[in-house]
Order: sequence, then structure tokens, then C-alpha cells
Amino acid sequence: MGEHSLGELISFLDGLPEPRIVMNADYRIIAANAAYVRDFGGGRQITGRMCYEVSHHFDVPCDQAGESCPLRLSERSGTSQRVLHLHHTPRGEEHVAVETTPIRDESGRVVYFVETMRIVRQASSRPAAQGLVGRSPAFICMLEKILRVANSNASVLLLGETGTGKELVARAIHEASARSEGPFVAVDCAGMTETLFESELFGYEKGAFTGATHRKQGLVEAAAGGTLFLDEIGELPLVLQVKLLRLLETGTYRRVGGLDWLPADFRLVAATHRDLRAMVQAETFRRDLYFRINTFPVHIPALHERSTDIPLLAVSLLERVDRESGRKFTPAALDWLSGRRYSGNIRELRNLIERASLLADGEQIDLPHLDEMDADLPVATPEQDEAFRIDRVVDLNTLEQRYLSWAKNRSGLDSAELAARLGVSQRTLYRKLEPLRGA
Repeated sequence: MGEHSLGELISFLDGLPEPRIVMNADYRIIAANAAYVRDFGGGRQITGRMCYEVSHHFDVPCDQAGESCPLRLSERSGTSQRVLHLHHTPRGEEHVAVETTPIRDESGRVVYFVETMRIVRQASSRPAAQGLVGRSPAFICMLEKILRVANSNASVLLLGETGTGKELVARAIHEASARSEGPFVAVDCAGMTETLFESELFGYEKGAFTGATHRKQGLVEAAAGGTLFLDEIGELPLVLQVKLLRLLETGTYRRVGGLDWLPADFRLVAATHRDLRAMVQAETFRRDLYFRINTFPVHIPALHERSTDIPLLAVSLLERVDRESGRKFTPAALDWLSGRRYSGNIRELRNLIERASLLADGEQIDLPHLDEMDADLPVATPEQDEAFRIDRVVDLNTLEQRYLSWAKNRSGLDSAELAARLGVSQRTLYRKLEPLRGA
């Protein structure tokens, strides 16, 4: 690529809306378009500086500082490479999707690299994108996956414990998709009866049943052009799973009391805290439906999997729930929050912070405002937490249920591993655990 060709490339990039730079193989920025200077330059000179100095404030390349380097990955593979990084910007640190593409000369030799930056929050300033806070490896891994799948039409299955923010992630996927201007319709599948499921999802015609005095639009119709979010899909009874599968397979539905088959136009995002694979083995969840919704599974990490994010989350949540602006946590309060185990995950953390903000009268949220939350809860000692104990004679069924509850909550094993340890099949384990889920 000659000097004239490089000038044409720089001129072309300058007219593009996304921040882009041209670099050589030594990480040096040869040129930056106006969008990059605006979003990352902060009024300082960009050309001639090292990319890692501008983006990370590092003294060495990111691959030498424990980060994945898209330039080196692209150089080795000869193809475009994409990673998710945390970059410094004039607004503070931002999650940025970085794509590096090699540029070749007439002989096919790689001479430059073009790097394109897409700021995750800038892609959507709506509440869901703003609510995704974190920098832990588990969080970054999740964020990379949802950014990769968001702009497709593939079905997404969000897997995670209760309170991890699955609906927030579903909304973020919607907001980053080509359907972002369409509606986001959430459906809680827990407790759905057959009649309610059909009338809610598909709607009904006037006179379809007693009390149907007018035609009612269903949620499938309401989601046209947008995203349909089925929360707790693992709670659907088998008879309703059949109806959902028919909708997904045919892309059509019929209102209750109607004769015409209507086209459905939505992107499916489903979520559950259940182990659907174990449910398939236990024949309580249809295998064909499982494979239909499991196109792109995404694990939503529990809070204990991303404990280093707790201080960031705490500050973000305080800004959202506090009745007074500008208040902060004391270092002792943040240490206490970071060292605590949250069985209810982010939902529990948010509730704890909201109550503490109501108890605090001053400019700071301190340890006493948080400590009171646990005053009425029994605190287990390490010995009690690690060992299975029982203080009285009980019937064998109760003993088994208590032991299974203890083993499930403390083993850290998935259902297949736990079943193997217990010497039973996954189907037997799932059947034995079923009473605990209804408790």
C-alpha cells in the first residue's frame, strides 16, 4: 500500500461514524478519524502515540499486561479479530467492542491494521445498557456473548440463578439488536395455566368465551417487530410446552376462538434458573423444545462468581435507589458488602442498599446502616456451614430431603456431578429434588 493509498484510506475512515484508527504492527497510531479523537482523545494528540497508551493508559502492550490484544491476534491469523476491552474515555472507563482488521498491500503483505471501536453504552443509552455494570472476567465473558448474538435473530437462552438480572440482560440484547425500535414484551411463565397461556400469548376473539366482550390482542402480536422475553420458561407445564413449540416451529398462531392462522414476527429470548438438561432427562421438559430455544445459551453469573464487581455494583445501585443524590459508601461499608454472600444475588444487594439508604441520615452509608439488615438472621459458623448437622431424630424422608438440600446448596456441583457423587441417575436426583423447589 503506497502513500497515496494510505491517504485514501484515512480520508475514507474520517467520514465514518464509528471511532477508527490505523496502526502499524508496532502498535503505533498512524491516523485516527474524527469520531475516535472525539470519543477517546480528550482533546489530546492521537497520531504517533501507542494504541495501548491511549486506550488503557498502559506502559506496555495489552498482551503483555494480561489482556487479549486484537492486533496480535489479527497479525497471527491474518483475519479480523474482535475482543471486548475496558477503555479509558473522557467520560471514564467504558466497555468497548474492538475489531481489528489487517490491511494488505498489492503483494498481499499485511502493512497496517484498522481498529474499529464500538462503545457498548453508546450503542444504547437506555436503562438496560446502563445497568450492566462490571469488569470481572465472568461478567466480561457474558457481555461478549450478548454483544455477539444481539444483532442476529437467533433465539437466546439465559441461564442463571434467581436475582442475577436476566430480564435486564434480555432488555440489553433487545436494545443492541436490529429490533431495538420495536417492542420488548416480557412474559412470566411461572404459574401459567393452559387457558391463561393461550389467551395471554395469542389473544382472543370477541365472544370466544363468557366475558370476552371484545377482541384482545395477545402478547405475541404485541411483540411484532420486537423481542418476546419468556421468563422462567422452565416452569411451563408440558401441555403448554407443546403449544409454545408449535408457535416457534411454524411461526404462526391463532387467537382463542379464531379461525385464521396469523404470522408471528418476534425474536425469542428465554430465561430460567432451572437445570433444563436435567429436566429433559427427567422428561419434565420437552427435548425438542429445549433444542429449539437453546440456539445460543448464555450463562448469567451469580454474584459470588463476580464478587470483585460488588463495589462497582453497590455504587451504581446506590445512585439509582437513593432518595438523596451524591451520597457515598464508607470504605468499611464497601468491604462489608464485598465480603457478604448473597443468595438472592443482585436483587438482594439492591434491596439491602435501598434499605440502608433509608436508614442513613448523613452524607455517607456506613456499616451500622447495613449491619442492621442481618441482625435478625441466624449466622452460621464455618463449622456449621461446612458440615451436615441434625439435632434431633427425624423420619428418613425428612432426613433425605434435608441432606439433599444441604448437598445441592454447598457442593458447588452441577446436577450431573452431584448425581454421580450420590450414586443415582440425574432423573432420580431431579425427582428427589422436586419437593424442595416447591418449598
